[in-house]
Amino acid sequence: MSNHILVFVETDGGQPRKTAIELLSKANQLGGKVSAVVLGDADTSSLSGWASAVYTTSGAAFGSYAAGAWVKALAAAVAASGANVVLGSAGAVSRELFSRLSARLGAGLAMDVTELRAEGGTIVARRPIYAGKALVDVKVTSPVALFTARPNSFPLGAAPGGSAAVVAFDAGVSDADVDVKVLEVLKPETAAVDLTEADRIVSGGRSLKSKEGFDSVIRPLAKAVHATPGASRAAVDAGYAHHGDQVGQTGKVVNPSLYIALGISGAIQHLAGMRTSRVIVAVNKDAEAPIFQYATYGIVGDLFEIAPALQVEFDKALS
Repeated sequence: MSNHILVFVETDGGQPRKTAIELLSKANQLGGKVSAVVLGDADTSSLSGWASAVYTTSGAAFGSYAAGAWVKALAAAVAASGANVVLGSAGAVSRELFSRLSARLGAGLAMDVTELRAEGGTIVARRPIYAGKALVDVKVTSPVALFTARPNSFPLGAAPGGSAAVVAFDAGVSDADVDVKVLEVLKPETAAVDLTEADRIVSGGRSLKSKEGFDSVIRPLAKAVHATPGASRAAVDAGYAHHGDQVGQTGKVVNPSLYIALGISGAIQHLAGMRTSRVIVAVNKDAEAPIFQYATYGIVGDLFEIAPALQVEFDKALS
């Protein structure tokens, strides 16, 4: 049986997010028909080479996330497209949206997956469990299968090309479905890529001793590496960084190609949020720090000496 995969495209500023293109690229590698769905006004031209059809709906309900309206619209898109597989990017929106969609459709759901493959006409997902200590393969046997994937899990392939048909569908949404009204959206002051989508991250822990230490060590090194700054929960709780910078089980789950951890011991809560990073570089004075068990490269030493030296070398290499 050939799959029909529908990719839920999240947007930012009217443009598809990077994660949506990653999912469309992977969907094409899995075989079968690939479609996309966009809720709200957005430029869909960049999706044309990746999908055979783009399902769109617009209206005031889609100006900002409203769970009741969005799950109703996404369910309508699944029905309109006839898709039997729905992919979304693992994150704050999809965590609620796909859970609600699963209940509405009676569909099986595998969340936070890091690998997808086609096997005997079925999509098989791999996902971490037990805070990343083990990996399991998941098959969804319901008529419609739902999956959310961690950003940066799939490399971009070449777009198949072609022209996508833009199909407007009726979401059947009314004012009664809008359960939350957003009054204001505050944009972050930094231009850094969001942690969940960042390809490179430099994180700091409590060993930085102060907010000034964090700002003088982590942020300049992150700039030199063209990375996004991150922090452990201990550093956030101490006031060194904002909660939006927190990586871990109670912060953001990240999946970059490079993760540099400075002064982070490697508590299980932190490892749960970054263990799937492709390359992990750990710097810590304690040679027995747990993070060294998971590091690709480990440096035992004073981060206040090593970080500036790394910054100099990265400035030379990447400037």
